[in-house]
Amino acid sequence: MSKLLSVSRTLELYPRSMKLNELFVALGEDSFRGQLRGISLGTLRTYKFYDRLKTRLHLTKLNTETLRNAAPKAFARLREGEDELALEISQCILISNMQMIVEVLDFLGVPHTDGFFGEDQKPADHLSGDWQQRAYVQFKDKYPPAVLVLYLNYLAHEMNPDTEVFQPAA
Repeated sequence: MSKLLSVSRTLELYPRSMKLNELFVALGEDSFRGQLRGISLGTLRTYKFYDRLKTRLHLTKLNTETLRNAAPKAFARLREGEDELALEISQCILISNMQMIVEVLDFLGVPHTDGFFGEDQKPADHLSGDWQQRAYVQFKDKYPPAVLVLYLNYLAHEMNPDTEVFQPAA
């Protein structure tokens, strides 16, 4: 299986019961803008997400400026409950930050293959106590805090969709 197919397939297989739009809304519009700044357009092109995001955001041209300008309307759509938009945006943010994902998983001692979990890997067994806060403290100065908090919440919800939204302690 090609790496591209593996990445695309893995990102689309997370539990559908998770309401990503609610996660974005709970983290707030400022956080959402920060998360969008974490998107690498070059990475989107490499993994064939560029046109999908451009279409989902209803843009004729996608660059850092149009992405930044689209943030208020996109956030309003997330507030209205557009799960598919939330899925596309979260995939783009996460695929653009794979190095961060790998480092967080390594720090937490979670077995993975280049940031992805195999069928025989049980990441939930390695996530106990205040793992989100520990990971946040470890990486908040190295990676954009908005993107880091999104990933920590994404990972928690992937393990248990009923998990409450993590907001780091000040």
